[in-house]
Amino acid sequence: MFKTYEDVMNYCKENGILMIDFKMIDLLGRWRHLGIPVGRFKPETLVSGIGFDGSNYGFAPVEKSDMVFIPDITTAVEDPFTEVPTLSMIGDVFVIAQPNNYRFDQDPRSIAVKAEEYMKSTGVADEMRIGPEYEFYVFDHVCYESYPHSMGFKIDTEQAIWNSGDNECQNLGYKIPLHGGYHIAPPQDILYDLRSRMCVLMEENDIPVKYHHHEVGGPGQVEIEVEFGGMREMADKTMLAKYLIKNLAFQEGKTATFMPKPLYGEAGNGLHVHMHLFKNGKPLFYDEKGYSGLSKKALYFIGGLLKHAPAVLAFTNPSTNSYKRLVPGYEAPVSVCFATANRSAVIRVPAYAKSPMDKRFEFRSSDATCNPYLAFSAILMAGLDGINNKIDPTAEGFGPFDMNLYTLSPEERAKIKGLPTSLDEALDALALDHEFLLAGGVFPKRLIEIWIENKRKEARKINDLPHPMEFEMYYDL
Repeated sequence: MFKTYEDVMNYCKENGILMIDFKMIDLLGRWRHLGIPVGRFKPETLVSGIGFDGSNYGFAPVEKSDMVFIPDITTAVEDPFTEVPTLSMIGDVFVIAQPNNYRFDQDPRSIAVKAEEYMKSTGVADEMRIGPEYEFYVFDHVCYESYPHSMGFKIDTEQAIWNSGDNECQNLGYKIPLHGGYHIAPPQDILYDLRSRMCVLMEENDIPVKYHHHEVGGPGQVEIEVEFGGMREMADKTMLAKYLIKNLAFQEGKTATFMPKPLYGEAGNGLHVHMHLFKNGKPLFYDEKGYSGLSKKALYFIGGLLKHAPAVLAFTNPSTNSYKRLVPGYEAPVSVCFATANRSAVIRVPAYAKSPMDKRFEFRSSDATCNPYLAFSAILMAGLDGINNKIDPTAEGFGPFDMNLYTLSPEERAKIKGLPTSLDEALDALALDHEFLLAGGVFPKRLIEIWIENKRKEARKINDLPHPMEFEMYYDL
């Protein structure tokens, strides 16, 4: 938004801004923030930064936790949810050193920058453009508890089919059946205006929206798809989009969640990532004679992404809940393969993207519990490894498989490699296969070690908990 300190201060004066808010991403992918009065924002803030405790962000050990963040004024937006007029911008993490501080190599945003720089250094491409699809549920009520003596959750939303028999208050019908929400129209689609307001808000904050609609999940699943942008840019915009969506829903008395599988037996929330490479403004993924119009580079990129997919999932699907979504029958992929117009494949080539500038494919397994800087960077690094080593996806046995993979016989399905079925499996894959991430110094090895260590603790915490279904299955044995 701004190029100089003076630009920032002139905007603040003209628009009555009283506070400057800084948002930093922690290792897991949550925004943290810190605010200062606008009068405390000085030119030296852009050089020396503001100190904080990095250990609470998951970055550094306590004994070396003093760090600083330096604001990136190009990311500044006016926060629409604060009572006090506030300008918000992203901060980059730096290590305190003499004579000059230096960029912290484990800062997720720094990794995304390095991934783009590495891409350019290879000479393969100078830009990866991606277009995410944001799927999420909007509920009216959610409660949960996890105590030694009591454990469970309850979710409710007015449009859910389970409310069709509600006789306690006025009931107008028009409920949406399970799996019946795809492109449903009003009056069943009671979230249309809320989605429209979300889209307007995103557009006002420089996140161009392609379209929005109700998704398959009947109890309030929706989707907003945005236009393409650079990889690191779209990681920034993914964080901002989630912030805008969740806060607007909250402001209107509802709650939005990007959790991959909040409801058993219903469609899960993905973060499908469409992607293509460019060099000097020219598309690299198109060849009218290639499979589905894809070039050799595109197929090699697919080959690298599929070869490393189990390890990549440790970053694109980093929660235990992620693998409750990646099950057959819900339009979520479970097979490591590619195909055209096939939503059961982890990589789908959209049949409608025919022109050279539009030719692309999407990675369908990822979800929004990811840290987008790490997830998008891992996808790029896997694809570049495929191009650099000319990994042919067909020769590797990844397809194309232009059929419904869910309906294959067990014998046929066994011939196709499956995605990890748990977070532990994905972490095992990452522990064995991460050299492609280290190329060009993009991912520090220490970050990968910390990631595996922390995520194993998460998985163990869930695995150690008694589950309500276990009482149903085993209590009387």
